[in-house]
Amino acid sequence: MRLFKRSPPAPAILSSLDAYARWAERYPPHAHNALMRLEEDAMRRLMPSVEGLTILDLAGGTGRYGFIAEQGGAHQVISMDNSLPMLNANPLRARAAAELDMVPLRAACIDGILCGLAVGHISDLTPVFAEMARLLKPNGWALISDFHPFAFISGGKRTFTDGNGHTFAVEHYPHLYSDYHNAAHNAGLIIEAVDEPRLKNENAPTNLQGAPVVLIIRLRRSSAPEYSP
Repeated sequence: MRLFKRSPPAPAILSSLDAYARWAERYPPHAHNALMRLEEDAMRRLMPSVEGLTILDLAGGTGRYGFIAEQGGAHQVISMDNSLPMLNANPLRARAAAELDMVPLRAACIDGILCGLAVGHISDLTPVFAEMARLLKPNGWALISDFHPFAFISGGKRTFTDGNGHTFAVEHYPHLYSDYHNAAHNAGLIIEAVDEPRLKNENAPTNLQGAPVVLIIRLRRSSAPEYSP
């Protein structure tokens, strides 16, 4: 008779709304793990100056990138998220509930968009990029991060532990670079910078050591969008 060590059960997968409702109370407005620190360092490297600009912190959660924009001298920072518990934990003054693809702001009113680790919660980038293009002023930019598709395909999961010690995975849809390229092209946005930071920590899971774990993309609205009156 042969005995096999039983693998621990996979964590239950929650919708992003359910996950962040459970996570909000324990979700600080700063990078709180190795992956987020790696992601934030790369976002800062690719972030244009925000001084004097109107910045939208899209899917802003508890306000991490909104705070960074304020510290950078932004004229106005607007934080939006579809999770009310996360917004309630967000101390930024200008904040409102909104979906990634349906933002209650007028066209061409935003200089720059920051969107950290959120687009992977939706299955289709096309309407999100179209909405970003609508919101941006001419020559405006959007800086986006996502869990790298290679990391997800290699078995990486976006997980968290709630206040009762239960671990859950958050729904995630891997988007390849070609998905970003196609969505940007359809929206009239230009991809002008990309970064794919890798985990080099020896304590990282074996399947992710040396692999890119985050995808950072900066897009530019090259000309004024045309809208029907």
